Amino acid sequence: MTGQERRAQLLDVGRSVFADVGYEAASIEEIAKRARITKPVVYEHFGGKEGLYAVIVDREVRRLVDAINQALEGDHPRVLLEQAALAFLTYIEQEPEGFKILVRDSPIASATGTLASVIGDIADQVEDIFGQEFKKRGFDPKLSPLYSRALVGMVALVGQWWLDVGKPKREAVAAHLVNLAWNGLKDLQADPTRTSSAKGSAEGKGT
Repeated sequence: MTGQERRAQLLDVGRSVFADVGYEAASIEEIAKRARITKPVVYEHFGGKEGLYAVIVDREVRRLVDAINQALEGDHPRVLLEQAALAFLTYIEQEPEGFKILVRDSPIASATGTLASVIGDIADQVEDIFGQEFKKRGFDPKLSPLYSRALVGMVALVGQWWLDVGKPKREAVAAHLVNLAWNGLKDLQADPTRTSSAKGSAEGKGT
């Protein structure tokens, strides 16, 4: 193999090992064994397990964010939300190994591999959808990052469950997620308050 071909092979093998057993349990020995090479070859290309893992995580984040970026085409906010959710679920369905790696906390110094960081990267792509809708309704557009992360976090959490159970179909999952998000957005309050706090205060005064 050329150096480039060997590097690509190690990325694929490492991806499978990290997805199967997680970062902590993965070893250079196992990666080298599956690739049918010696351990020094892995060190030569990536410096060690941490370096290989970092490159794999970065590649998966870019793959997922690019898929969502390419899916966002439309002139209605609900259509865009559906496209974003469907693109995310499509990635989960087609790249289960990559998704398993992304939803685990990263042990490396950078937070790139954590689920929170992945959600943030993806939410940046749909933040404008919420911002435009908030402006139209007279809401504070500065809150759009909060809502975009709530939506993407919901899709990610449901995606973890869906990857395990395998049903319903991808399109149905996306439709239900957007139904919850869109109908909630439709009746959104501009300045919500905690009803539980108000009730608790009232009960406190009566005791």
